[in-house]
Amino acid sequence: MAGHSKWKQIKHKKAATDAKRGAAFTKLIKEITVAARQGGGDPAANARLRTAVDAARSANMPSENIERAIKKGTGELAGVSYEEATYEGYGPGGAAIIVLVTTDNLNRTVAELRHAFSKHGGSLSEPNAVAWQFTKRGQIELDATVISEEQALEAALECGADDMTSEDDRHLITTKPEQLHAVREALTARGLQPLEAELALLPNVTVQVSGEDAVRLVKLVNTLDDHDDVAKVFSNFDVDAETLAAVNG
Repeated sequence: MAGHSKWKQIKHKKAATDAKRGAAFTKLIKEITVAARQGGGDPAANARLRTAVDAARSANMPSENIERAIKKGTGELAGVSYEEATYEGYGPGGAAIIVLVTTDNLNRTVAELRHAFSKHGGSLSEPNAVAWQFTKRGQIELDATVISEEQALEAALECGADDMTSEDDRHLITTKPEQLHAVREALTARGLQPLEAELALLPNVTVQVSGEDAVRLVKLVNTLDDHDDVAKVFSNFDVDAETLAAVNG
């Protein structure tokens, strides 16, 4: 889980500015729209939409924005037609990277992703080139400042989670994909409001990357995540905290 956790540390730091918040809203709106289009506009009957709406609310997105995105997905309002795709590649130091995109122009998006990989010392690969190095899991984050590690672990296991680790100010709970919502709701019923709950691709084994490769790798991941069409980025890298701090200011 280390690679995914490292990346989440980057994202939390990057999300602090208003500009980043606006970009995050755009991506959440895309996810809500696609989820509603594929599974209907009722979050109670559409697990993916429920996850997207929960994420939007956690990001303090106004309710009217959420409702408008749902209606665009169900066709009640006119909207852009989005496609989804998954791209895989390698970054500096041999780190495996998976990029999930939601776009209205796949040709444009893949060309821009290829340029980003090349610019920062990586390369796009064929489908399934790196996917085998990851496992889909549910992941829930709790605020470590409001509950101890021991209490959080006990609650997580009693609510049906598989495991939990703690890093910095967060507890990271993992579940089977199909148990994500049940565990989240059980935690909420106990008065524990998750900071985030999502389906994630977690690395089976991490790759330690250091020196200039680490700097280029973090810059590549930042560039990918900043792209408007990129929904999520997953990687298996492990980079020291000093490098993360140096690159991200």
